[in-house]
Amino acid sequence: MNFFERRKILKTANYLDLTPVRNMNEEVDSNNLVTVLIPKVTNKLAKKYFEPMLKSPMMKLKLDELGSASWLAINGKKKVSEIANELKEKFGEKVHPVEERVTKFLTVLYNQKLITFEEVKGDSNGRSIR
Repeated sequence: MNFFERRKILKTANYLDLTPVRNMNEEVDSNNLVTVLIPKVTNKLAKKYFEPMLKSPMMKLKLDELGSASWLAINGKKKVSEIANELKEKFGEKVHPVEERVTKFLTVLYNQKLITFEEVKGDSNGRSIR
């Protein structure tokens, strides 16, 4: 599935009906705050030569309380609307308007390729589009 097909699906779909899936690993501290681990080098050839010179092969993206709760709720089975409802129950008025905030946050994660959506995950050959 190419970029234009994925974009068409995402433009026509109701964002609250999409199912987010994580693409990256994470670390969770004792306060349930998430640090997403993003590889600095993804190209195999560049990885072979440059990764030994790096202090750390991963960049770390620290999420706040709301971002961490959203990230931990993403399991590949829950729809965005279910995640928003969970956050509304957990945080109450602190996350008002929850649907807008969650969809904006997930859009940023999708644009940075930290997550994808089950509805646009692979093409007809079964390949993943990560």
